[in-house]
Amino acid sequence: MREIRQALEGLPLRLLSLANFPTVDEPEETGATFADNAHAKAAYYCARLRTATVADDSGLSIEALDGRPGVLSARYPGDTYPEKFINLYRELLPHRRPWTARFVCALALCEPPLGTDECRQMFSCEAAVDGEIVPEPRGTNGFGYDPIFYYGPYGRTLGEVSDAEKLAVSHRGLAFRRLRAWLATTRV
Repeated sequence: MREIRQALEGLPLRLLSLANFPTVDEPEETGATFADNAHAKAAYYCARLRTATVADDSGLSIEALDGRPGVLSARYPGDTYPEKFINLYRELLPHRRPWTARFVCALALCEPPLGTDECRQMFSCEAAVDGEIVPEPRGTNGFGYDPIFYYGPYGRTLGEVSDAEKLAVSHRGLAFRRLRAWLATTRV
């Protein structure tokens, strides 16, 4: 939510998170793509909450692992991210470096039309940032896979950059800036 609030700052919107709706169960993420999952989550929450809903699905795609962990990034083996890193390094070991990778974010906005129960997807986009996996984690900023994702133009991992630097180039930042532009010209 911190990244989303920063990306949408200044728009006349009231942003709520799932923390505001503790009794709503989470949907299963069964889509084959990030876009499938983003749309399914936005439609699910829109139908239950009866309000415009934005959802994203994001993850890490590593070329040497044929795009894995991909849509299973959050469910990749390991209870913590340091454990996930160990498992990724074990899988990457037989592959030659550089281990090119990308962070991907698919975003969907659904809203309930008047008079029906069916939510409509009003906006969607996908954004990515390219980089590579470093041989060992670096940095304590950010979250998730940031400490192992090296972003060449900065010469650092996303775990080593400030929140503002990350938002300027991140997959989620890019996707939410596209949403912001759409909202500013068509909705707000």
